[in-house]
Amino acid sequence: MKKRLFLLITVIVLALTLLSCSQTPALDTEKEISVMVLNGTTGFGAAKLIDDSANGNTELNYKFSVESDASVVNSALINGSVDIAALPTNAAAVVYNKTGGNVKVAAVNTLGVLYIVENGESVNSFADLKGKTVYVPGQGSNPEYVTAFLCEENGLKVGEDVTLDFTYNAPADLRTAVASGQVEIAVLPEPMVTIAKTANADLRVALDLTKEWDKVAEKNSLMQGCIVVTKKFADENPQELNKFLEEYGQSVNFVNENPTEASEMIAEHGIFEKAQVAAKAIPNCNLCYITGEEMKTSLSKFYEVLLEADPASVGGSLPSDDIYYIG
Repeated sequence: MKKRLFLLITVIVLALTLLSCSQTPALDTEKEISVMVLNGTTGFGAAKLIDDSANGNTELNYKFSVESDASVVNSALINGSVDIAALPTNAAAVVYNKTGGNVKVAAVNTLGVLYIVENGESVNSFADLKGKTVYVPGQGSNPEYVTAFLCEENGLKVGEDVTLDFTYNAPADLRTAVASGQVEIAVLPEPMVTIAKTANADLRVALDLTKEWDKVAEKNSLMQGCIVVTKKFADENPQELNKFLEEYGQSVNFVNENPTEASEMIAEHGIFEKAQVAAKAIPNCNLCYITGEEMKTSLSKFYEVLLEADPASVGGSLPSDDIYYIG
């Protein structure tokens, strides 16, 4: 009797297991998934995945495009013409608020990439910036907010103790001005720092803003780049999204571990034109792959800082927890 009961239970368990498996839909490998990345650091982590896709070595069917204008990516997310995109974290919050919550942040791909560089030897701490002018690119974006926050946290009132100058709004223009000696102190992102130092051997990195951030805020909460997915795609294609994230995470790890090989892919696919520069810059780009609760905890802290600095930086209000795709 006991033997028959055991066999009956075993059969039931096997049947339920098979039923559960049969109800799990297979990956749709034919569906075309459109992905946009910005050229520059935000797009670096996708290099291996883009290369694998071009060579038919991915499980899913991707259509990648590399854009130089963030507004193109933002517009595509807003009108739903792209499924997944890599863009700055503050832009993700703006799009979220502008669309009424129709996008989600699925992963953080870049921590701090900003550095204060100097033609000289006078700056070794934020206190040394008192009475000086610091040129900053991207007015109304992360470089301005991060620099201003760090100045204030170090007792420097912007506009009184230190001046932030936005004459050179494009990072490339500011890089040229710094390298030529027209500008003494500037905030630059990688890989612009590497390019500027290559052109001017006397230029020095005075402050690593990621390290400075960690001194006054929650460690690793300076999150500057992310992967965003439309809510529609996340709701309708959870398996495909999770597979993308798996393949994307592997790509980021490859880029970090193989900068020379990855830099060739970066150049080949138009993410950044100079492979040699990219190879030198990758170790300083803080590329990462952070998801789930860890992402939510740290990124929410960063959004709080941005909101306090300027509500417009995150689209007017703090994104709700619905912005995070936990998986």
